[in-house]
Amino acid sequence: MSTLAAPVRSRARSDYADLSTRIKAAGLLERRPAYYVAKFVLTLGAFAGAWVAFVFLGASWWQLLIAGALGVLSTQVAMLGHDAGHKQVTRTRASSYLIGVVLGNLLTGLSYGWWIDKHNRHHAHPNHEELDPDVAPAGPLVFLPGQAAGRRGLFGWLTRHQAVVFFPILLLEGLNLHVGSFEALRDGTVKGRWREGSVLVVHLLAFVAAPFLVLSFWQALAFLAVHQAVFGFYMGCSFAPNHKGMPPLTDEEEQDYLRRQVLTSRNVRGGVMTDWLLGGLNYQIEHHLFPSMPRPNLRLAKPVVEQFCAERGVRYVETGLLDSYAQVLRHLHEVGDPVPA
Repeated sequence: MSTLAAPVRSRARSDYADLSTRIKAAGLLERRPAYYVAKFVLTLGAFAGAWVAFVFLGASWWQLLIAGALGVLSTQVAMLGHDAGHKQVTRTRASSYLIGVVLGNLLTGLSYGWWIDKHNRHHAHPNHEELDPDVAPAGPLVFLPGQAAGRRGLFGWLTRHQAVVFFPILLLEGLNLHVGSFEALRDGTVKGRWREGSVLVVHLLAFVAAPFLVLSFWQALAFLAVHQAVFGFYMGCSFAPNHKGMPPLTDEEEQDYLRRQVLTSRNVRGGVMTDWLLGGLNYQIEHHLFPSMPRPNLRLAKPVVEQFCAERGVRYVETGLLDSYAQVLRHLHEVGDPVPA
């Protein structure tokens, strides 16, 4: 990667300012209300329709297909909550918060306040060992060199083989997110914890009660297990390709906002289906540079950002979806392998 001769702070200010000027001139930071109206209607309509199908189908093992579909749709609802959290949908904090609590706490069982605090810290310093909560050790998984040191027993074995068990572990990610939400309410991370906690309890009671009211006991247990497994797996697969395995930054690059965001992010190429599956997160570089940019504008911003990075000698990484997972697994193997047998 080539660097410029100007001091870091001056270069950072001028580079990002120049790119922002191009992005604003192209109108790519403007809101897209028609898109989001359609997106909300279609996504929430499908979500509600799946629950209606659940009621009409009644006690049947075919309900496991409904559970899987609801796992996918719950993730799509959560992705809309992600957009709201970045003020891509509406401009004001109050309206974004309201949308986020409805989509997160009520419909998917995730604390909006907990997520927004965690996610903002990630955006500020992606892949920073001390400042990014997304690269902190998560159960048996470690994401950075040195984090595996000292692990023994079952956790040591799992960490040593984390590249193999990574995808199976994602089946539990939904449960992990729910537990994290309630823990955040308990430890005071969430400011409006009684408000958010009440909505989370409503979700929990309704979501757990519905299967047992309609299905047999074992069918209800299987329904909940399949839904949570699909939800967790899909959520994990949506976020895994974005930053894991990207090279560490130098101190100079860490101080430079544009390079800090671009060099730690990985785009995933693809068409309309990839955009839908990953909720626009496949344009991770553009999203990190301009978090409030509406999702449909990210693909339009991509050629602008890519050309700008080429002009300034900044590495711009893009790969296919399967290769992105292969890179993540190789990285997990490298950082987990040092654990002694």
